[in-house]
Amino acid sequence: MGAKVVKHPRPAEPNIRRVLEEFLEEQRRRLAPRTLARYEAVLDLLRSHLNGYAHEGLSAPEAARFERSYNAEGKEHREFCDLFGPEKIVENLGSFLGYFMIRKVMAGEDFLRAAGTVTKKLSKWLAGKGYVTQEAGGEATETSAAAARDLPRAERAARILRDAAVRLGIDVAQLAEKDYLEFDHFTIARVEPGRLWLEVRVDRKMRVRGPIPAPVLATRWLRPGWAISCSLGRVRKSWRLLEVANVYPA
Repeated sequence: MGAKVVKHPRPAEPNIRRVLEEFLEEQRRRLAPRTLARYEAVLDLLRSHLNGYAHEGLSAPEAARFERSYNAEGKEHREFCDLFGPEKIVENLGSFLGYFMIRKVMAGEDFLRAAGTVTKKLSKWLAGKGYVTQEAGGEATETSAAAARDLPRAERAARILRDAAVRLGIDVAQLAEKDYLEFDHFTIARVEPGRLWLEVRVDRKMRVRGPIPAPVLATRWLRPGWAISCSLGRVRKSWRLLEVANVYPA
């Protein structure tokens, strides 16, 4: 009895890898070396994000297709960008810009702005080439434009809040349990100069804690609907930011 032949899924034509190469090749003909290097760096990170995380949003049939190809050995092995088409690029730009660039990449304000600028250019190019629909390309362009504007602001605010929390120097071990909220993502409900209010879950209900003192320079950049990953403590009857990691634009 002959061995069972496993048929591996055929890659999309064109796949993400080829489309990104085509985009970069066109940019090489028009961009200065320094700008081109920035484009290449952003797209390297985009590929890393897609290969590492985009499979989490696949449908069941797509996930099965991906698993077969990803787990195959030798020439049959495929990464996400080898298997799927360019529509998956625009579908995942939100998580790339809103999570990956903030949580996984140690980037300054200029590079965060560049991530939005480059993906905005890419989104327009994909729609212009007919690789994605005009609607999908337009939505991705808007997402990228917002990221180019908001990611640097969020990073600036996060840096100020982190420094302020360190200067506060509260020992969380000295706080009573009722006066401490563990590290989590808290949504900003309201912002005023020098103070903010955060939505927290207490006894399975959403409540607002505040006003929470914060540096005026930070509140200048924060917006309602954004999230702060932090821990909170009540110190002398006032809730304070005790530890701060990142700020995530809505």
